[in-house]
Amino acid sequence: MQREVRLSIIIPCYNAATTLGEQLAALANQTWEQPWEVIVADNGSHDDSRRVAADFLMRMPHLRIVDAGARRGGAFARNEGARHARGTALAFVDADDVVAPGWVAAIGQALDRHPFVASRFDIERLNQHSWLSRTRRNPQADGLQRVSYPPYLPHAGGSGLAIERKLHEQVGGFDETLPRLMDTDYCFRVQLQCQVPLTFVPEALVYVRYRDTLRGMLRQTRERAIANVALARRYSEQQDKRNTSLSPWLSYARRWLRQVGRLTKIRQREQFAEWLRMNAWLIGLLQGSLQYRCPPLAI
Repeated sequence: MQREVRLSIIIPCYNAATTLGEQLAALANQTWEQPWEVIVADNGSHDDSRRVAADFLMRMPHLRIVDAGARRGGAFARNEGARHARGTALAFVDADDVVAPGWVAAIGQALDRHPFVASRFDIERLNQHSWLSRTRRNPQADGLQRVSYPPYLPHAGGSGLAIERKLHEQVGGFDETLPRLMDTDYCFRVQLQCQVPLTFVPEALVYVRYRDTLRGMLRQTRERAIANVALARRYSEQQDKRNTSLSPWLSYARRWLRQVGRLTKIRQREQFAEWLRMNAWLIGLLQGSLQYRCPPLAI
């Protein structure tokens, strides 16, 4: 009699042919005593992503490739992968990251103790070739991430996040209307609606890959700032009351003045990149404030 699949590992994939193979190779070398599977949820790739995944089918009999191209977006691809999953628990990893040796066993064993868990991040291994890596900080090096706005709950990146399937279904999966921070929103909703804490698992390590161009980093930073404003607006207890105080706007203006002052102290390209990154963040906060009709956040 075939044993019930305990863990389904879902990889949302869109045009990831250059990185997907490294992730699948890492998973192919994993062992765990309980049954588990890997699902590549192809989000309509038009590169060789499907071929790369298909090359692992003989090596990984527990690998499946599913079509998740009906709607563009990482949230849809994760949800579609979950709909095809056979496991009683779900884990999500990104196609451009790489799980460390022992990750499957570590995350699986953690799920036997906690129903909602997050992995530890390493940002060094996959980003050493880029000088931009020296400007980045690791948000999940030794614990969960935090926000400075309601609901003030911990959260984690979607890569390395794992959950009991019944909880995923209870909250309706990832919010497919969000272009960014759908993983943060997911963490909030699981904790609020299911009253289940998010637990950090340091033994479960994921090597995370960052954008390797300055333009890509700045665009991602600006978009994340906009998304943070959207979530703050969504979860704030005062979301139905417009804040007409000038204080947040004065604080925002002072942040720009400090930015101008820092320009004269820049001596290295890493410092200039960090200065540009903060500019992108502040621009994103302004765009988000105008779009969602709320004051800029002090984040």
